[in-house]
Amino acid sequence: MFDANRGLDAFIERNGLDVETVVTEAGGVVNRDPCCRIVMQTLQFGNHSLHSGCRILLPWLLLAPSAYAQEIIDLPAEDRWLDLNIEDLYRVGSLGGEKWEQFGSVTDVGFDGEGNLHVFDNRAQRIVVVGVDGSYIRGFGRRGEGPGEFRQATALAVARDGRAVVADVGHCVFHIFGANGDPGHRSRMNVMHGTLRGGRIVVLSGVDEVIGIPSASQSYFVSGPGGPPPPATGHAIERTMLTGEQAETDTIAEPRLYPLDDAAVPERYDQVRGMFLAFPSMFPGLQRAFTPALQWGVLPDGRVAYSDSSDYAVKIAEAGPGVVRVLRRPLPPEPVTEHTMRAERDRRREKPDDVGEGWTMLDPGERLDNLEFFPEVPVIRGLATTWDGRIWVLRRGDGPDDDGPIDVLTAAGGYLGSIPAGATVIPDAFGPDGLAAFIETNELDVQTVAVKRIMNESR
Repeated sequence: MFDANRGLDAFIERNGLDVETVVTEAGGVVNRDPCCRIVMQTLQFGNHSLHSGCRILLPWLLLAPSAYAQEIIDLPAEDRWLDLNIEDLYRVGSLGGEKWEQFGSVTDVGFDGEGNLHVFDNRAQRIVVVGVDGSYIRGFGRRGEGPGEFRQATALAVARDGRAVVADVGHCVFHIFGANGDPGHRSRMNVMHGTLRGGRIVVLSGVDEVIGIPSASQSYFVSGPGGPPPPATGHAIERTMLTGEQAETDTIAEPRLYPLDDAAVPERYDQVRGMFLAFPSMFPGLQRAFTPALQWGVLPDGRVAYSDSSDYAVKIAEAGPGVVRVLRRPLPPEPVTEHTMRAERDRRREKPDDVGEGWTMLDPGERLDNLEFFPEVPVIRGLATTWDGRIWVLRRGDGPDDDGPIDVLTAAGGYLGSIPAGATVIPDAFGPDGLAAFIETNELDVQTVAVKRIMNESR
């Protein structure tokens, strides 16, 4: 909750808020930034300045009930370690293997309720279904203009009943495939601009709804005239209904979107700034060092768990009320000091590829000299949700860029324990009965998908 001793100014500055996100004009004081943990109820107030009005109303707001109150759950500080039992089941993908498992670029994997694995090869524009023993079951999808064919498929989501949804930004549709791989219903995307973002999607009940965050996508497709979308003001978590011929979209929550590093885009390139602002996640080299990344996963009941700040705070959001719960651990972010900045610049000089992925328009030396920094090193480095609704939260390790332990939480606010650093990475997909799939690339850039069974017990 808000710490009055720190003062409102420090609170707003630390959480990257604007005063208007804390107090809106008469009609509303319901907080729109889920990271601001102040529960507010609609109140009427006079013509004070927003800043002074916030100071006057804050004690009332903290005490006021709310129809959409955010429940704050403080988890224990001490780690309780979990032992993992990891069983290797099978691996698919090989240059010397069967033709069906020679993948070009695996971007999505997902399990159905039977434990069958669906592998989306973006380069080949096809989906391969693999059985629980690693054997080939079937394949579907290909480039083309006919039913079940793609012009530019970008994402796959698999339902528990075996049906699948494929986002095809080339045709501007969502394809729905039956459990046998046959093409079925198509729902047209809501195209408002000449460019579509193609990002990760997660299917909900049946195949009637999918959840995605377009502004966090890593690709786009020019679908017609009109130019890029307007600059994103937040990472809107969108729920898209696919029951009709035209998809209908609403917003579940809007995690924060941090500003670009101004030094990475000199004034002489202002004419293309709109492109960067429309596709912020495609240009990580334009972010300040240590900027908190948006981490998210979808729970079995359709709620979304996400992290969008430098502190340890996992938000649980649902359609309608938005953020309803915040799970916190007293693990503070590390302040960025001059020493931290020097060490990060030295690390990037030793690894030129880490200077900043994406188009920065600066040579590596100039980029490092002008690199800006977020004021804190985030605690959370990754987040995923399991088949049975647990939340895996990857924490930072000893160094600012090192992976640490993985906390296992429940959406209700339970802390089940932590997986020691190095025991495993977060899987690319979870499945039933502890199944997990990992997309791996060897030194020859050959992609494979390893399927394992992960069980854990408390020590």
